[in-house]
Amino acid sequence: MGDGAMYGLSGDDLDIQARARAFADELIPFEEQAELYGLPGDITKAHARRARELGLHSTNMPSHLGGGGCSTLQQVLVQEQMGRVTNALGWVAATPPSWLPPVATADQAERYLKPTVRGEREECYAITEERAGSDVDAIEATARRDGGEWVLNGVKWHVTSFNTADYCFFQAKKLYPERTLPPVQPEHLMFLVDLPSPGVSVVRTPAYTHTISHHHPIVAFEDVRVPAANLVGAEGDGMTYAREWFRFERLMVAARCLGAAERLVAEMTGFASTRHAGGGPISEHGLVAGMLADSVTELFAARSLTYETARGIDRASGEQGGGDTKIAHAQCSMAKLYSSEMAGRVADRAVQVFGGRGYMRENVAERFFRELRVERIWEGTSEIQRMIIARQLTRRGPAALA
Repeated sequence: MGDGAMYGLSGDDLDIQARARAFADELIPFEEQAELYGLPGDITKAHARRARELGLHSTNMPSHLGGGGCSTLQQVLVQEQMGRVTNALGWVAATPPSWLPPVATADQAERYLKPTVRGEREECYAITEERAGSDVDAIEATARRDGGEWVLNGVKWHVTSFNTADYCFFQAKKLYPERTLPPVQPEHLMFLVDLPSPGVSVVRTPAYTHTISHHHPIVAFEDVRVPAANLVGAEGDGMTYAREWFRFERLMVAARCLGAAERLVAEMTGFASTRHAGGGPISEHGLVAGMLADSVTELFAARSLTYETARGIDRASGEQGGGDTKIAHAQCSMAKLYSSEMAGRVADRAVQVFGGRGYMRENVAERFFRELRVERIWEGTSEIQRMIIARQLTRRGPAALA
């Protein structure tokens, strides 16, 4: 039974899945070069052009803005295949902020959204802070209105892709004038900030476990002035946009983890079938066979969970009111939690199956072993996902989530 029959994929689903898989196969030969030396910018740009040619860029954006207008399931299918590639080479199949079109002004759509969909601009997110990670409400960055401008201040951590982006989303709390009684809950604001801008500077760029070309620096915003037209949506809606971004990204993290696990299962199964020890292939040794069996079983479970979560979002989008977003949040958390932890277990087993080879950077298992660890941290830690899931479980009951 093929994937289409097994997972109930339509002809259109299978078509975009096949295009994404073929593109991932084009990128895989560049992994070792990227790992050891990095890739020249012209090669990366060529990959990005190829992604756009294949209709794999901006799959999450509406067609009237130039995006793919794909279903959530189709977006998952694309990102799953991109997850088969190490060193973030698959990031060229970019997914711009899908939460922005409904709230963007016409001016913001022209200056930011449409150029991003066309591949002419790239965004990053300046949200996390030293004492505010998964708990975004703990941020201390501020925004003060000054006539026709806002003045932004704060230090942001882990600003992924800052070195390749030309604008960022900056989240802050509204700073009220003296003698003004602020609300009990400070209003969160989201802004578009062009890069570079006066007052925006890199504090430092830490070295991370993985070696991808996208940096994650600590960035200071000191009296950065942006026009009032760069406020996204209404005052007080900043957290809403952050939650929407997290919901989408958590599902895409799950999808990429599926692709990584599939690649690892295939690689270690192939190796175990040809590596002989003790008079036969090690795949016939009980302990190794157990690792292979557990890995493919967990992959099947994670893929089924992630696909069904995507389908649920697609079904809800056709309903009046768009369905219960709290349930969608919880189910995306379930998909991210299980898939990221599953992929981590599979990567650990793959290193073990490869033995000494699995500790060499030229080996795919070694690279994924490093790269997959962050999937249990960014876009909300596994612990945060469990809190979200448990909260909705106690409020709505098991039937609502499962």
